[in-house]
Amino acid sequence: MGEGKRILLVVSGGIAAYKCPDLVRRLRERGYGVRCVLTQGGAQFVTPLALGAVSGDTVYQDLFSLTDESEMGHIRLSREADLVLVAPATANIIAAMAAGLAGDLATTVLLATDKPVMIAPAMNVRMWEHPATRANVTTLRNRGIGLVGPEAGDMACGETGMGRMSDPNDIVAAVDGFFRNAGRLAGRKAVITSGPTFEAIDPVRFIGNHSSGKQGHAIAAALAHMGAQTTLVTGPTAQPDPSGVSVIHVRSAREMHDACLEALPADIAVCAAAVADWRVADEAAQKIKKGANAAPPSLTLIPNPDILAALAAAGNKRPRLVVGFAAETENVVENATAKRARKGCDWIVANDVSPSTGTFGGDANAVHLIDGEGAESWPLLSKEAVAERLATRIAERLEEATP
Repeated sequence: MGEGKRILLVVSGGIAAYKCPDLVRRLRERGYGVRCVLTQGGAQFVTPLALGAVSGDTVYQDLFSLTDESEMGHIRLSREADLVLVAPATANIIAAMAAGLAGDLATTVLLATDKPVMIAPAMNVRMWEHPATRANVTTLRNRGIGLVGPEAGDMACGETGMGRMSDPNDIVAAVDGFFRNAGRLAGRKAVITSGPTFEAIDPVRFIGNHSSGKQGHAIAAALAHMGAQTTLVTGPTAQPDPSGVSVIHVRSAREMHDACLEALPADIAVCAAAVADWRVADEAAQKIKKGANAAPPSLTLIPNPDILAALAAAGNKRPRLVVGFAAETENVVENATAKRARKGCDWIVANDVSPSTGTFGGDANAVHLIDGEGAESWPLLSKEAVAERLATRIAERLEEATP
């Protein structure tokens, strides 16, 4: 797989750095050439000698080394790779990347590179969940930087949760997937829905839900990375527009429905938005006033258009693969399987959105992919990892269907 491909591995200062010699060895077994940049913090956990021995190349550490600059300047170092991989990617180096800092060799290389970048985060669960880290990761994702993990599990600090660096085998698989998937959907067209819809009661109030749009936006970014011409139709959300994606902002289910149909024909449709099932029959033109002793107004609800069913029944404009999402709070697989049959779509991605799961608005997702053969359960993954896995499965399905 990796013959002729070169990886620049940036090893930053997390305890997971001890896994990096094994990671280098496994990358080289796959045929990749590996060169390492070791930060001052990373050197507290793994030695330059160890990395040099397994990589068979010089390990670079000092931005101001005259010898290194004369033989291998940091600009050249940043360009002589097919992929820059940061593992482990600590909260500190993620923050530096997001802010565009260049305070040492590693961050200077990352700022100077014009090559694709992938990070494998590793940190304490509280650090991973901190709003600053989440915002920084979102920033990097929207710049097109790939993400591997993190995973949930026990940590060296004694806590348990999301934040463990992915296993070296999984990182190697992600690197393989990057090179295999780049451009894999070139020439394909995808339409993705994301976020909630807001259904107006009056000019001030609305009916909505807690969807953050994180999963839908991640799917759009993953399909775009694989070369698909991607249109994202999104309801109101705080998520930034993904890089390389055409974004249409809407508020209501009717607006989302119309935008999706106008985006056809397409090869792929993924309906990840949490669309309101009902809207108010008579939207008030003025704010409904609350009198001193007045009873609450009665609201008559009527159905919204069914976007997933409409795409699945779009005749000669029907996408070749229509994927829906089912947000359930009980009997997840059973309810989602019934929804797939009712809507006429090809796949349903089902997840449990009970309040205790933290799925709505959270950063992780455990889903079941349901097709005509049954249900395949995936482990708890970051929403970015779910998106990458789903995009890969979509590519495989379209390739199987191509004569």
